[in-house]
Amino acid sequence: MIGLMSGTSLDGVDAALVEILTDDREEIESVRLQKFHYLPYSDELREWVKSLCSVDTARLDKLTAVHYGLAEWYAHAVRELLKKADLSPEAIDAVCVHGQTVWHIDRPVPFPGPEGMTNVRASLQIGELSTLAERTGIPVVGNFRARDLAAGGVGAPLVPYADYVLFRHSEKGRLLQNIGGIANVTVLPAGAAIQEVTAFDTGPGNMVIDEIIQLLTDGKLRYDESGAMAAGGTVSSELLSGLLSDPYYRLAPPKSTGREVYGKAFAARLCSDARALGLSAEDIAATATALTAASIADAYRHFVFPHARVHEVIVSGGGAHNKTLLRMLRDELPDGIALTTAQAYGVPDDAKEAIAFAVLGHETLMGRPSNVPSVTGAKRAVPLGNICLY
Repeated sequence: MIGLMSGTSLDGVDAALVEILTDDREEIESVRLQKFHYLPYSDELREWVKSLCSVDTARLDKLTAVHYGLAEWYAHAVRELLKKADLSPEAIDAVCVHGQTVWHIDRPVPFPGPEGMTNVRASLQIGELSTLAERTGIPVVGNFRARDLAAGGVGAPLVPYADYVLFRHSEKGRLLQNIGGIANVTVLPAGAAIQEVTAFDTGPGNMVIDEIIQLLTDGKLRYDESGAMAAGGTVSSELLSGLLSDPYYRLAPPKSTGREVYGKAFAARLCSDARALGLSAEDIAATATALTAASIADAYRHFVFPHARVHEVIVSGGGAHNKTLLRMLRDELPDGIALTTAQAYGVPDDAKEAIAFAVLGHETLMGRPSNVPSVTGAKRAVPLGNICLY
């Protein structure tokens, strides 16, 4: 199986070649990463996609072109991965692709239905499945969020099923903290059944930090490597306090968010407020980084620690490389809770979500559900995704 992930950071495509073994009941017994490939987006593509994530700049003609064009990037990532592994397309059961989220609505919105006004939930991940299948010669599983939305869920996060498969422990309570563009946590109580797993988006991950760095450097830097700029600054408690008053942080799970909330406009407002307080570039970077760490820890205090005993937090995603962010998060955690990264468990920090979608796609091909209703609020567990045959 090949899993593809292009997240809200808009940095590129993660492609994971995954071997999944099953037992006599055809349930997953082991998951092993065989090869990994990262295809970075070009600056031009990144700006095209970013423009689709705002109602002020999105255009239907560009949306249509990017929907098909992104599939060409996904196909290229698959071909490069197969070259690394010295495998032919015939050796792969399916490519499992999340797609690029451009807009996500996690709450019901009014819509004129056939029998009067009704409510719908909606989310849009682009990257045409048919193009990907045609270019690679491999069946494709994609559009994973739609079925959970149809079943009454918020459509995200979907990775918790794979987190359960990969990281559950009989004696240790674990938090799987992904820090991509958006930060999300999966709560795995010790010895938990799948029905006891919870998860939700805690708020911004790298998204606000990256946008801030681009603004502060006039686009010369795309991100704060290892948190170096933030390490040289001082957190503004005044600005951070105002940022943490965001109602999203007090909203009880299930919940999810995205670039439509914490994108370029949010970062621009943050920068403007920081300049009005006389903050330096380093101070602004430090405060933006502290927002991610504090909102994550705040979510634990309100929605996790009262209900589950936690022994360790396992961080993955691009945020796992930000030393300043990890230090800030460590300082926010109670004594006795270990902080580590997925790499310590043999899962590369940047590959975990791509691996997860290979797992979800496998379950879809087996006809098994892989959403987690206790996470998304769906009425029932359902198989996820659409299958495009080759």
